[in-house]
Amino acid sequence: MKILHLYCSPRGRASESYRLSRSILDRLLERHPSARVVERALAAGAPSHVDGDYAAVLGGMRAADAAPARGSLDESDRLIRELEEADRLVIGTPMHNYTVPSALKAWIDHVVRVHRTFLATPEGKTGSLRDRPVFVAVSSGGRYSHGEARQPDFLTPYLIAVLNTIGLRDIAFFSVEGAALGPQALATARERAARRVAEHFATVAA
Repeated sequence: MKILHLYCSPRGRASESYRLSRSILDRLLERHPSARVVERALAAGAPSHVDGDYAAVLGGMRAADAAPARGSLDESDRLIRELEEADRLVIGTPMHNYTVPSALKAWIDHVVRVHRTFLATPEGKTGSLRDRPVFVAVSSGGRYSHGEARQPDFLTPYLIAVLNTIGLRDIAFFSVEGAALGPQALATARERAARRVAEHFATVAA
């Protein structure tokens, strides 16, 4: 088994989203101790934003096999293969301005690719990837869910829609909310997230 672990915070492994995603990864490794983990830090300009060659192929102005892939198109091929080979996907991400950070959006732009990971049909977009469990660990400075919500949440519906587009539908979300509201709020959020992770893995085969 192979597990792909993406983490997207500019704070890297010191971030709340990495901490939560790591706890999910540890649960998976308890069940699959021989699993190979591939970690990819999506920050500091990696992956790059898509370029002109990528846009030309997706826009139909150049055939995908007209010339060897180069630039961000080559990077897209590598990231898609990495995702295709993964049996589990763990994403650790902060919420930036109510949605995903630009580093995660850049990765999404590389792997959500027409004619490669989804097909555009008269009935709508159809994913080409096999489904597999996806675990999303979210951290936010404010609260965006339950009765305590004080801000909108565009991250959750967006990730569901965009991952569904390429065929990934088995998605579980976990969160540490209110991380910027003081030490007690953070401690409470961590405890709630830990309970949610424990409950999930107690009831779902992963």
